[in-house]
Amino acid sequence: MQSLFLADFTVIRPEPGLIFWTTVIFAIFWFLMSKLAFKPIAKALKERENDIQGSLDEAKKAREEMANLKSENEALLAQAQEERSNILKEAKAAKESIINEAKNKAKEEAKKIVTNAKAEIENQKKAAIIDLKNQIGNFALEIAEKVIDRELKSQSEHEQYVNDLVKDLDLN
Repeated sequence: MQSLFLADFTVIRPEPGLIFWTTVIFAIFWFLMSKLAFKPIAKALKERENDIQGSLDEAKKAREEMANLKSENEALLAQAQEERSNILKEAKAAKESIINEAKNKAKEEAKKIVTNAKAEIENQKKAAIIDLKNQIGNFALEIAEKVIDRELKSQSEHEQYVNDLVKDLDLN
């Protein structure tokens, strides 16, 4: 019985009906898979390929834009540095101009002050000389008045009296 059981159940020996039905089932499976699975899978793969290619193209564009932006930034930086340099030159020139102008004004003011001081000194000197002349004139008048008021007997008394008056006057 054992040999009978083994002889009927052999998988290695294909039978023509089994091959036919396996082929028919496989063809139906393949047809269904091509209609239901292969086209959507192929479509999904194509979409994924397109997405990947689009992403790669966008990345390439982004790299190019970054390179352009970098060159533009470098140009802007160079321009900004040039403008900074020009502004600093202008500021330095303005500073020197202001300093020179201030020096010139200070020199002019100093000259005016010296000129005014000299004029004031000269005016005060003239006023002092006029005042001194007036005082001397007043002293001379006082002396002459006193000499005339007094009757003098001789020239020597007259000279002695004038000398005494001069000593009495305070010329300080």
